[in-house]
Amino acid sequence: MISFLIAIIVLILGYFVYGSFVEKVFGIDRNRPTPAVELQDGVDFIPLPTWRIFLIQFLNIAGLGPIFGAIAGAMFGPSAFLWIVLGSIFAGAVHDYFSGMLSVRHDGLSISEIVGIYLGQGTKHMMRFFTVVLLVFVGTVFLVGPAKIIDGMIGNLWGIWVWVGIILVYYMVSTLLPIDKVIGKLYPLFGMAMLLMAIGLLLALFFGDYNIPELTPSNLVNMTSNPEKTPLFPILFVTIACGAISGFHATQSPLMARCMKNEKSGRKIFYGAMITEGIVALIWAAAAMTFFGNVSELNATMIANDNNAAWVANEISLNMLGGIGGLLALLGIVAAPITSGDTAFRSARLILSDVFKSDQRKMRNRLYISVPLFIIAFTLTQIDFGIIWRYFAWSNQTLATVVLWTSTAYLIVKDKAYWVTLTPALFMTMVCTTYILIAPEGFQLGNRIAYLGGVIITMLIAVLFWGYITKKAILYGKSKNHFHDSIP
Repeated sequence: MISFLIAIIVLILGYFVYGSFVEKVFGIDRNRPTPAVELQDGVDFIPLPTWRIFLIQFLNIAGLGPIFGAIAGAMFGPSAFLWIVLGSIFAGAVHDYFSGMLSVRHDGLSISEIVGIYLGQGTKHMMRFFTVVLLVFVGTVFLVGPAKIIDGMIGNLWGIWVWVGIILVYYMVSTLLPIDKVIGKLYPLFGMAMLLMAIGLLLALFFGDYNIPELTPSNLVNMTSNPEKTPLFPILFVTIACGAISGFHATQSPLMARCMKNEKSGRKIFYGAMITEGIVALIWAAAAMTFFGNVSELNATMIANDNNAAWVANEISLNMLGGIGGLLALLGIVAAPITSGDTAFRSARLILSDVFKSDQRKMRNRLYISVPLFIIAFTLTQIDFGIIWRYFAWSNQTLATVVLWTSTAYLIVKDKAYWVTLTPALFMTMVCTTYILIAPEGFQLGNRIAYLGGVIITMLIAVLFWGYITKKAILYGKSKNHFHDSIP
């Protein structure tokens, strides 16, 4: 329990101490007009109160991530605590802050367009395709998943496809209407519900008979049932994504960048929401490690239930929170993925509108972009996602890595402390390259060969990046100063 309490305190301190430092490194300008003020269009660019944006951002980036990912990560043992804390403070929150604030500085542009500004046209085109495909997959999975859960809860009364249709209609409405009409009103309520569920679990852990394992040298080992098949590095760092660092967040931050009234709100909204998600992930990881007795029992339970994190989350909620826990579990397991799905489609619409320079104030332009996305999504519901979805975790972390390299390029050309983003960029590059070399859905190489390959590829990417950014600085005026002045 002591290590768990210290971990929560460190996360909170991380927001005030390291978050303030990151904010100073970026260099906010309180007098600079934000896109919400300067480009207000009544659809996507709408000034909203900071507290409302924070709750929307929290729910946008959270969804089921800090619940399911934390439960799966808890199978590794207390090492998960360490990754959640350090990952959230030094990687995830930094990633979210820069992806949001760079969008603020560039008229609310989507992440693919921002990547293109700093890493070149080729990377931009690749990221446009990559992010849209990723978002459509997210939206589709969060279309079918909740439909199956709801249908099961009411005894298959209507059938899955009726619920798929109902959810799809909701997605259309929330994607097409102004952000303050549906998302702005419902999300803060759902965000509060998710926070209340986490607070309830926290109180249950404090006052119940639960023995949370401590962070000791003897406990910092791989406690999964098959450590050789699931090595702690890199598997843990991909398993716990939304509770530590997630590329999906970079697709969501521009939504809120278009609603901020002042740059001073950036740390609360972007850095703060990620730290809050880290605390939620920490609570769920602790609950998972203790509810079934210990980490070994958690592993046995997960194996017996086909690694169904939803079942585990439901059991924990019902037993630790009682009747109210069942209601909150329903909200978390059904509403959370739906709210991730609709913002995934909305983000895809905004990315494509940036690509085609389409004026989204006109409903017909929103329809031209959105309708094909929904048709594709409905078509994909007929396909088994088993194989495709296994690549999502790696793709998600790869996107986060690209955003960190983009942020590093920004800091380099602005002559600022680029190590703030370079350090997590190098680490996540090592994670992603090692994972694809070692994972069953990757090259399935031996651990030692995969680690060596990860190091070599990471070094090569770092060298290529430095050569590119140096060359770009020269092209923009034979010195960094000219490039510095050309970037907002």
